[in-house]
Amino acid sequence: MLSHGLEQSDSDQPLYHFSSIHDGAYFRLTYSDGTDFVFDRATTRLWASWRAPLTLEDTATYLLGPVFGFILRRRGATCLHASAVAIGGRAVALVGAAGAGKSTTAAAFARLGLPVLCDDVLALRQRGEKFFVEPAYPRLRLWPEAVTMLYGAPEALPRLTPSWEKRYLDLSQGPHRFQAQALPLGTLYFLAERTDCADAPRILPLSKRDGLMRAIAHTYSNLQIDDEPRAREFAVLGRLVEQVRVRQIQPHRDPDKLGDLCQKILDDDAGCARVDARVGPESGHV
Repeated sequence: MLSHGLEQSDSDQPLYHFSSIHDGAYFRLTYSDGTDFVFDRATTRLWASWRAPLTLEDTATYLLGPVFGFILRRRGATCLHASAVAIGGRAVALVGAAGAGKSTTAAAFARLGLPVLCDDVLALRQRGEKFFVEPAYPRLRLWPEAVTMLYGAPEALPRLTPSWEKRYLDLSQGPHRFQAQALPLGTLYFLAERTDCADAPRILPLSKRDGLMRAIAHTYSNLQIDDEPRAREFAVLGRLVEQVRVRQIQPHRDPDKLGDLCQKILDDDAGCARVDARVGPESGHV
């Protein structure tokens, strides 16, 4: 049975031990349930092992989360703890800690017919003056409560693994869509704590400084990373918040308000698109 008690804040996986071995030629990541990963330093090769009764599917839950997050960062991508959907030809990022509602909100957008780029691990690449969100894999991971809220019962979606109650939404089949090409990032929406306030859900402005602090706090995977790459990552995030919009979302505690939250984001993004359309090349803005 997968254990999900945690001290780290960026994942819902068991505690781990991370180290370099063989004089730094390899990295080793060992979870408390016995799942073990070894990478070469260039992160071009990966070995994995696990203990019974865990399965390959259990191991894949780590591989598609913290492991790939670490590999992407080692290869120069900046990763955020976020999900992303495609709205109007741009990526809209939903950023937050575990349990903030990123995947649930992305699934609500998927039910509206909007394509999903990624879940939980958002990889950013800078191309010229723009930042692009890279597509991940065509699944959204959802807790049974979220599946019940969206689809009526947990059994409406299959389990990720036989030993874990978390479910997945397949974006490659049925009415849901997966965005398989990278898109320029339009807005970072940071999910705040849910509230009972009557005017929630609401979208609030966020200063560039606060946006930077939150982006740093929500970089994905806190596995050991060298000081120099980490400093470059801070510089990338500084450029990011200068070039894209940053907003804070305060969702309502009532799950029936999720549709209202999606509509607020759609309206906010539509307003941004209208502003962008009025800004011509002669103004010096992108």
